[in-house]
Amino acid sequence: MATDTRTYRIGDATITRIDELALAAFQFGMLYPGADPEALERHRERFGPGSLDPGTGTFVQSVHSWLVRTPHHTILIDTATGNDKLRPDVPALHRLNEPFLARLAAAGVAPEEVDHVLLTHIHADHVGWNTRLVDGRWVPTFPNATYVFSRIEQSYGESLADGAEPADAVRSDRALGPAVRRPFDRVYDDSVRPVIEAGLARLVEVDGSEVLEGLSFIPTPGHSVDHASIRLVSRGEQALFAGDVMHHPLQVYEPSLNSCFCEFPEAAVRSRARVLEDAAESGATVFTTHFAESSAGRISRNGERFAWQFL
Repeated sequence: MATDTRTYRIGDATITRIDELALAAFQFGMLYPGADPEALERHRERFGPGSLDPGTGTFVQSVHSWLVRTPHHTILIDTATGNDKLRPDVPALHRLNEPFLARLAAAGVAPEEVDHVLLTHIHADHVGWNTRLVDGRWVPTFPNATYVFSRIEQSYGESLADGAEPADAVRSDRALGPAVRRPFDRVYDDSVRPVIEAGLARLVEVDGSEVLEGLSFIPTPGHSVDHASIRLVSRGEQALFAGDVMHHPLQVYEPSLNSCFCEFPEAAVRSRARVLEDAAESGATVFTTHFAESSAGRISRNGERFAWQFL
């Protein structure tokens, strides 16, 4: 249940949203290219101005991290975009100067107190605060943390950063379907490689196994090569950090929609279906990365249809 507008309790864990950006950057055809505009019209009345600008039809979205505090750990799940990062392909994320660390401090946590960073995938707006610019060098922002992320994501990112074509870096047995895009340039070099070189990375198989007490990486590939959603179980209660399985509540109602940022669209649709079914059946509180408003909610099911309710 919510203890204020942005802090929740799941068993022994408290979960707080650490904001970076509020975005009103995408209309339907930009975020979901090639999709039938009727998909939005069928559900427009479900979305208030906190999720859809009624005048322009622009989606309202958020970029943030989730701070998870358990009796034994202080954890960040994803690290947003970061300051000073060169992201010319997405002007809204280019060379930011946001008080993210001040907001983390306002939540009672200094960078040195974070002991684990869990990453759903290696995309620009999920790994940026892994590092910060100090005297012209990218250094780990959380120097005492273990950064936990997919071994396959790391291998894929390393291969692309070294100039390989995407097809050469994807394992052929993963049945992801064709790749239609690749991650943005520079992201691996400025936000992942420095963490590895500092000896802070722990690479894992995304197979549902626990990576930390009560926390598991659940395979949901498609948006990226080895995208993981993260499940938290504490005292019989469940949370699911969905990463980029969905970018807007519209996709709960229209699960066939893939965003313009999904790399393997066939697998992305399958993973979204699994997450919706899992969350509806388990009753887990779902913590999203780009839904606006509270960014947290629950998914319910009525026959073959799903619905979203913000908490």
